Amino acid sequence: MPNIKSAKKRVLVIDKKTMENRMVKSTIKTELKKFEAAVAEGNKAAAQEQLNLCVKKLDQAGAKGVYHKNTISRKKSQLAKAFAALA
Repeated sequence: MPNIKSAKKRVLVIDKKTMENRMVKSTIKTELKKFEAAVAEGNKAAAQEQLNLCVKKLDQAGAKGVYHKNTISRKKSQLAKAFAALA
């Protein structure tokens, strides 16, 4: 446990940022699962809608620094590849 006031504050700030990052990652995982379900069903319209939403969420996470830009690029590429295979 830190004794210095600024170190105590850093602990609180880090905990808050960690929770925010977890929420963003959880939301992205949920959207990815919905996309995968739409692809598994073969529902092209729903998959297209989910693809757009997933890409948007990934870009937002990248802007916040939750994920590295290469990770986001890789995930978007995988999504696009899965959608193309559906067509």
